[in-house]
Amino acid sequence: MAMASAVRAEGARHPILEVRDATHRFGDVLALDRVSITAAQGEFLTILGESGSGKTTLLRIVSGLEKPSELESLRIAGQDVARVPASDRNCTTVFQHYALFPHMSVGENVEYGLKVRGVALVERRRRATEALALVRLGDKFDRRVHQLSGGERQRVALARALVTRPAILLLDEPLGALDEKLRQDMQVELLDLHRKLGLTFVYITHSQEEALTMSDRIILMRRGRIVQEGTPANIFERPATRFVADFMGMENLIPARFEGLEDGFAVARVGAHRVRGNWCGVEQAASGDQVHVGVRAERVRFAVSGDEGHPNQITCRQGQTVYKGKYVDQGAETELGTISARIWDHGLDPARITHLWWRTEDCVIVPD
Repeated sequence: MAMASAVRAEGARHPILEVRDATHRFGDVLALDRVSITAAQGEFLTILGESGSGKTTLLRIVSGLEKPSELESLRIAGQDVARVPASDRNCTTVFQHYALFPHMSVGENVEYGLKVRGVALVERRRRATEALALVRLGDKFDRRVHQLSGGERQRVALARALVTRPAILLLDEPLGALDEKLRQDMQVELLDLHRKLGLTFVYITHSQEEALTMSDRIILMRRGRIVQEGTPANIFERPATRFVADFMGMENLIPARFEGLEDGFAVARVGAHRVRGNWCGVEQAASGDQVHVGVRAERVRFAVSGDEGHPNQITCRQGQTVYKGKYVDQGAETELGTISARIWDHGLDPARITHLWWRTEDCVIVPD
C-alpha cells in the first residue's frame, strides 16, 4: 500500500507530458510564443483555437514531426524526448484524413506500426485483432479501406494508433472530415475509449462543442499563445477576456465602462444603465476602463411589464425572430443595441414583451 501511494505521489509530481517554453517560427511568422503545457496521466486535454492559433504546430512538436525553433524541455513519461525522433517517442497521432494505406486491408493497416517495430506476425495479428474489437470493427479485418464508411475509417485510424500501446494518444482534428451526426457519434465513442483505456488524450480542435463535450481540461490558444486554460465549465461560464467570450459563443457582448465592485459583483456602465455581473478578468480593472458586458442568449429572459423588479432590466421591443426547431432565436431592440435571446417556450408571444433581463450571476464583465 505504501508503495502504491508513493507511485501516485510520483505521478502527481511528474506529468505524463510536459512542454516548457516552446517557440517556433515559420520564416517571419511566430507560430508559437514560449508555450508551456502539461498533461496528467489519464487526462483528456483539448487544445482549442481558431486556424493559425498554433495548436497543430504544438502537437507536431510533441509528436516529433516538427523541430521547434527554441525549446527548454519536452518530456513524455518522465523521459526527455526533445532530441528523440518521432518513431521512438511513446506517443502516436490520429490525423483528420486518416492516413490509411489504400492498398492494404484493414488489418494490415492496423498491424503496420507493429510490423515496422519488428513484432512477429502472430503477435501483431493478435494485437491488431484486439485493437479492431476495441473500436467495434472486429469483423472488418480483411476488408479493404475503400469499402468502409468515413466513421469506420476513422475507427481504423484509432485502432492503428492504439495497437502500439502509446503513453499518449495525439488527435489532430480527427473528426473534422465527418458529417455532423457522425461527428457526434464519434465523440461518444472517443469518450468511451478514453474511459476504457485510461490513456492520456491530447486532442486538437477548432470546435467549441467538441472541446466542451469531451475534455477534462481545455487550453485555448490565439496567435501562438495560451489565452486561457481550465475546465470546460470554467472557460464557458467565466471567460477571461472578450476574445474568449466571443470564441466560446457568447452572443451578447456590449461595450461598457468599469465602475467598481459592489457586494462582490462588478459594476459597469452602459449608457444610462448600470449593469452588475461577475468580474472574470485575470487582473482587476480600474474605474473608467473599457470592458464588455457579456450574457448568453439562453440566459436572457423576457417580461411583459417592468414591474417585476428584476436585476439588469432593460426596456425592449420585438426584433428579428429565427425559428430553429427546438427553440427560437429572438432578437430584441434596446437602448444598448440588439440583444439576442433564446426561447424554448413556444407559448411566449414575442409581440407582447416590453422588457428583458438577466440574473446578475449569469452576467460576466470582461476586459476589452
